[in-house]
Amino acid sequence: MPERPRITITLVDRKGPRGCHRGHRVGDSFDFDTERGKLCPMAMHVAFPYVDILRYGGSMPGTDDPNVCLFCCPDADVINVFRIERHAG
Repeated sequence: MPERPRITITLVDRKGPRGCHRGHRVGDSFDFDTERGKLCPMAMHVAFPYVDILRYGGSMPGTDDPNVCLFCCPDADVINVFRIERHAG
């Protein structure tokens, strides 16, 4: 059985008028398997379905790279933009 792919979540942009309440900054990166507890729970809640899709072989419609997707933090005052990447296991 092939190894499960590794997943990283990286903060790539911020659109909202306020800084992150959790202290995340553009460039912060998290390994989903070993560091997900460090990621803001609100962002993690949004990320989880995308992580599942990528981890188990799917991809997001309309993306140029099937190993990458973007999502936003649900806090309208912050609106952090994260990139999820699938890496070979």
